[in-house]
Amino acid sequence: MSREEIETVGLGMYFEDLPIGRKFKTVGRTIQDADICAFINVIHMTEVLFTDMEFIKHESDIKGRLAPGSMVYGVSEGLLTQSTMQKTGYAFLNMELDIKGPVFAGDTIHVECEVIEARRSNSRPGRALVRTFNKVVKQDGSVVMTYTPLRMIKCRTQ
Repeated sequence: MSREEIETVGLGMYFEDLPIGRKFKTVGRTIQDADICAFINVIHMTEVLFTDMEFIKHESDIKGRLAPGSMVYGVSEGLLTQSTMQKTGYAFLNMELDIKGPVFAGDTIHVECEVIEARRSNSRPGRALVRTFNKVVKQDGSVVMTYTPLRMIKCRTQ
């Protein structure tokens, strides 16, 4: 079998794969304490809610190792990128985001998506604009975040 005959898996979705109303979800990812520590160190988020376990135990209304909302969003986008955007996603254009609840170390999240807007670009041939309604869901079924990214993606056909 030649190289051209071997299918490549893990490639992104094209405009034609994303009609309005299509729903799909990602695999899950468990948020570890080490992930939270690495994230807050990389972005230098020195808020005591994320760095001081004595504050969390004795003064905070929220108990436990909390993941920053920006980290939950980032992990969610990573889950989507690996499954839907490889070689087909061109630009992230805008979004609205709402945090609905906390994510703690040990929680497993996945993203559920529904296509709510899909149209070819008027200014960029071979490109389309697709907006999804994304729900970040924990292992217990609770929705912890929603967001509506608008992305420019590749079309299979001009």
